[in-house]
Amino acid sequence: MSDNGDGISRPDRLSRLAELADWPAAEAPQATPAPSEPASPSAVPVDEVAVARRRFAVLLGEFRRAAVLVPFDAHGSLWTADFNGVRWICAFSDEEALARFARAQGDAEREWEYRTVLGARLLDVMVPMLPEPAGVALDAGSEEGMLFPPVVGVVPDAVAVDLGGMQ
Repeated sequence: MSDNGDGISRPDRLSRLAELADWPAAEAPQATPAPSEPASPSAVPVDEVAVARRRFAVLLGEFRRAAVLVPFDAHGSLWTADFNGVRWICAFSDEEALARFARAQGDAEREWEYRTVLGARLLDVMVPMLPEPAGVALDAGSEEGMLFPPVVGVVPDAVAVDLGGMQ
């Protein structure tokens, strides 16, 4: 797993979120101001959900291309955390983020073993290997932390949690 994913082939099919990343920014319909009303930025309605989805798609794409650190616990198992029926693989953007996490866990004295893995490999290979729904928690416990949940468009469809059409 320390090959940084050099042997990973491109996916046969892009996820829905990856397709969103290739779309031009959503164009909101332009409001026509009344003759006596000056045009203002607040006069243009903004689809905040579309903006948030676009931002998440960009972050997901960046994560999939990034090499992240994946630590192992003191027993040599992948460091994960369970929350509300989801197993979260803990990954860190750099050694400093991992060190902050180790201190927060009260376990900074031991030597932490970790591997460098592409985010895409975590989502496409490691998540499906776990026996329950799983996602990735990047930089857990920090203000910059990010969750990549087990939903269609983030993890392979076969292991995604069905949101009942709320995607």
